[in-house]
Order: sequence, then structure tokens, then C-alpha cells
Amino acid sequence: MKISIDVECTPEEARAFLGLPDVGPMQEALLESLRERLQANIEEMDAEALMKAWLPASVKGWEELMKSFWGQAGAARPSGGKSGGERGGDA
Repeated sequence: MKISIDVECTPEEARAFLGLPDVGPMQEALLESLRERLQANIEEMDAEALMKAWLPASVKGWEELMKSFWGQAGAARPSGGKSGGERGGDA
């Protein structure tokens, strides 16, 4: 035996029938709070502030990389330059 029941109702009617709370007002309050916080953050973040926040770290990283590169190249050059000159004199 198979019994089927079709019920046509809105979500609000189903919630009320099952005794579930109406969360609509809470959702609206949370969305309004989120909207206000996002708007405040967008107003504070202009292009100049973003560049100041992002560039120092990346520029400092590049500076450290270049110092390391030039330090290694400088350390290799004097010994390579002297031995190259000595070899030229010995040959």
C-alpha cells in the first residue's frame, strides 16, 4: 500500500506549522550590520593606503634579494678578478 500526501504551502507557513522560529528579522539585522562594516572598510581603503600596505613588504623583499645577489657577486668578483689576472700573467 502506498500513500502520498501533497502539501502546498509557503516556507513561512511550513515554519509556523512545524513550530520553527522566524529568522527573517535576525537575517536582516545581520545583513545590515555586514553592509555597514563593508561600507566603512571600503571608505577607509583607498588606493594610496593599499599601496602603502602592500609595497613596503614587497619592496623590502626585493631589496633583500638584491643585497644577497650583489653580496654574493661581490664576494666572487675580487677572487675571480685577481686569479684571472694572475693566470694571464702566468700564461
